[in-house]
Amino acid sequence: MSSRLDAATRPVIRAAGPTIGDEERAAVERVLASGMLAQGPEVAAFESEFAEHVGGRTCVAVNSGTSALLLGLLAIGVGAGDEVIVPSFSFAATANAVALTGARPVFVDIEPDHFCLDPDAVRAAVGPRTVAIMPVHLYGHPAAMEELGAIAATNGLALVEDAAQAHLATYGGRAVGTFGSVAAFSFYPTKNMTTGEGGLVACADEETARRVRLLRNQGMERRYANEIVGYNARMTDLHAAIGRAQLVKLPDWTARRRRHAGQLDEALRTLDDAGRLTTPRVATAAAPVWHQYTVRVPERAAVAARLEELGVPTGIYYPTPIHRLPAYDLELDLPQTARAAAEVLSLPVHPGLSDDDLHRVADAVTTAVVNPLIEPGRAS
Repeated sequence: MSSRLDAATRPVIRAAGPTIGDEERAAVERVLASGMLAQGPEVAAFESEFAEHVGGRTCVAVNSGTSALLLGLLAIGVGAGDEVIVPSFSFAATANAVALTGARPVFVDIEPDHFCLDPDAVRAAVGPRTVAIMPVHLYGHPAAMEELGAIAATNGLALVEDAAQAHLATYGGRAVGTFGSVAAFSFYPTKNMTTGEGGLVACADEETARRVRLLRNQGMERRYANEIVGYNARMTDLHAAIGRAQLVKLPDWTARRRRHAGQLDEALRTLDDAGRLTTPRVATAAAPVWHQYTVRVPERAAVAARLEELGVPTGIYYPTPIHRLPAYDLELDLPQTARAAAEVLSLPVHPGLSDDDLHRVADAVTTAVVNPLIEPGRAS
């Protein structure tokens, strides 16, 4: 095999992480020099600039992606006694945000190709207490928004997009974040862009946006004029300034992710054709942004261990479905969810990769799939 696989002499290829440059450092210095650190002009500017990427919708920046989900749900009236249909194959925050409103998350299965909500499963789960459907654009691939939107419209339900991993993704030429009553984005350090920590709610109307603004700031828009009971979920100007610098770079980073995904598709095609692994599938109407490049591997543990040995760390998102976590502990028959949780393995795809890195990843995957690590510490 190629010398690219010599882990002793080649650096480890990082799986993910933020890309911070001089622009972000200068932005932080600018805010520190201004003396205005909390929810000032930088936050307002970031909201306005992000709105350009979600069809001009009103955007409200908050302190995390989870806060974005929670405040978005509360702003459209979701609460105790309600039910919201969610995928179990996602990060726990998807369901936690529903539970924190007092509503009940109703877990349904995913479709096998894109790891997103299965419209047929959603249709079957609609009940008298259902008030909303929350699709997750998992790994940066849009959910089936046309079908899910039709189900929501037919049943008088709200559509709440969990777009935490899908900045700039489109479905049918339309930006994710523009389909629902609200959409939540995350700017955690491992996302396609970061503010250090933060989130944002894209709102379909001004009244919803106003309620999100109240909820993020102790229930007030004017100081000491508290209209409702709210939270402290504000984004700081320091975080917003970083986000503004990152947002400028996001289109180029997205193009690189797409190019890298195409290179991995080509390099791994032989393994896919042979049934040794399954590369990601893309829906006809979808333009994903490749937050993760996620393959299916039947012998995942052994393959992942071999890749680690070869200097190519991977990620498993997510090894335990939400409904099986101790916080929920439900016995449900979700076969596609269970299969995905046992097989998915995410490979490096981030914009910092070089062509040589991508060759190393592909070579390492080929070696690991053909010759996995049989026992810990000993290659076969």
